[in-house]
Amino acid sequence: MATINSQELTDRQKGLAACACLMAQGDLERLEPAVRTALDNGVTINELKEAFSQLYAYTGFPRSLNALGVLSKVLENKQPSWQEGKPWTRPAEWDDARKAYELGVKNQTQLSGRPFNYDFCPQDDYYLKSHLFGDIFAGNQLTAADREIVTVAALSGLEGVAPQLAAHKQGAVNMGNPQQLVDELSAWLSSEGYTLRSQWPKGEPNPYGKYFIGQSYLADVGGGVMNVTFEPRCRNNWHVHHKQVQVLICVAGRGWYQEWGKEAILMTPGTVIAIPAEAKHWHGAARDSWFQHLTYHKDVQEGASNEWLEAVSDEQYNALK
Repeated sequence: MATINSQELTDRQKGLAACACLMAQGDLERLEPAVRTALDNGVTINELKEAFSQLYAYTGFPRSLNALGVLSKVLENKQPSWQEGKPWTRPAEWDDARKAYELGVKNQTQLSGRPFNYDFCPQDDYYLKSHLFGDIFAGNQLTAADREIVTVAALSGLEGVAPQLAAHKQGAVNMGNPQQLVDELSAWLSSEGYTLRSQWPKGEPNPYGKYFIGQSYLADVGGGVMNVTFEPRCRNNWHVHHKQVQVLICVAGRGWYQEWGKEAILMTPGTVIAIPAEAKHWHGAARDSWFQHLTYHKDVQEGASNEWLEAVSDEQYNALK
């Protein structure tokens, strides 16, 4: 069994993981720049084709085909540095059902760490062995270790698949990835905002949503503290807190805070900002990340109020680096 020597994710692995996670979520807007970044960082065109094809077994044909469509669109402006990769060849197992099944049994046993038989549903047992771990894993573009990075990243972006995600995290180790690297993959997907992993509740759709661009959520966590969750690119309008100081504490993802006439400040978990009374400002998520912050008010004086102002324009927002 081949083992990856590095204990840290490479830029290439990060590129594969980001594309897989966004593909699974169906987030085509964020997927397009992620595909470009992956190609810039050494992922080949044929490797992305293989990854998006494999993931139809986990996310369905519609999202697989949509992701391939994004890749095709990106390649309309193909950069000289982007690599085609090794030529795709038709696996011999596709022409021999017995060989595909035998390969699938071998791969599934290695991934599971033991022989796996799903006797409860013989149909799925056959599909898993013959098609997923046979036909699909027979492709020549990705190693078994790479395939599990792609699968873990995709499942990390989905809700309601915790048992499968746990199984594939262990499978990623069994297929040649160091445990430290698999742990780092999960942490990286969260820290970069591809997945929202937080101890704080997401809450319900924000009742103040008319003052936001994009979708946000609000949860009362007690003691006068609210948790606000922003989807990627979501931000609130410029606004002013009169006769009170607002405190923001980032607890997950990445986002921005900006006061009128000043440079924007990047917020990451642990960033605390006390916003002076009467300061015109806005805050919201980064373009490629969820964002959560706790918020409360202090030094509240009689007659305190909030004043909502104009939206943060796309021009202003897209200029942030």
